Amino acid sequence: MASGQNRRRLDRASTGGGSSRVALRPILLSLVACASLAAVALGAWRFANQNDLFAVRAVHFEGVERAAEQELAELSPVKVGHNLFAADLDKMEQALRRAPWVKRVEVHRVLPASLAVRVTEREAAALVDLGGLYLVDRDAQVFKRAAPGDGLDLPVITGFSREDYAKRRADLDPLLVGALALLESYARSPMAKRAPISELHVDPDQGVTLYVGAEGTQVRLGIGELPVKLDRMEKIYSALGAERKKPEVLLLDNRTHPTWVTVRLAGSGGAALGRTGSGPRGH
Repeated sequence: MASGQNRRRLDRASTGGGSSRVALRPILLSLVACASLAAVALGAWRFANQNDLFAVRAVHFEGVERAAEQELAELSPVKVGHNLFAADLDKMEQALRRAPWVKRVEVHRVLPASLAVRVTEREAAALVDLGGLYLVDRDAQVFKRAAPGDGLDLPVITGFSREDYAKRRADLDPLLVGALALLESYARSPMAKRAPISELHVDPDQGVTLYVGAEGTQVRLGIGELPVKLDRMEKIYSALGAERKKPEVLLLDNRTHPTWVTVRLAGSGGAALGRTGSGPRGH
């Protein structure tokens, strides 16, 4: 026969088992809820990724002027008819960046069934002669071989061979960057209309030589103090213009006397006039 003490012990054990079952109930309910949500999510994913309702019906391009939309459509791994939500937009952007004119691109989904492609194109700053004429942008990125259909009237940067550029690009890039900076500075000066640059020649040892104007006047700037030399060039052009004279050659690269300029006039038969900062000097 059980004593009172044992009966109380059994009662406590029974009560404890009931508490455990009650504590497990919220956990089981949570698991059921999670399973239900997962099932709903899976169903929604399948609906979005397999339903023809979300098949891509159109791809809209923005910011496209130089690049051809047909070329971009061919490069894109996502085509009309592909599922909108299954499309890998990162791969699409990466593929579109292979187009020469494309500098940056962003692709966004537009419900219910289209893609918006926002393109930022490169801006050609000059042509560079690398055994053929290539377009180079303001960031000194050579991005495309020039073609007649490009319709661009740009100065040509010379002095680089294709082989040298391929093998010594790290050494030549700073020269190309400097040449582009000089072209940009010149374009902002009054000389740009008076005598636009047709060619800018870069020599690592001798520096920069410009060919400007309709006559192709040679202007040797040499190395260093290029903004000062451009200012001096403008003053000489103004002075000669007042006398109805045109220069054939301007030499501003005198390293011994940096302020001296040697001028050979057009039609002078080779005669030269030297100038310093203080005025004309005969040679």
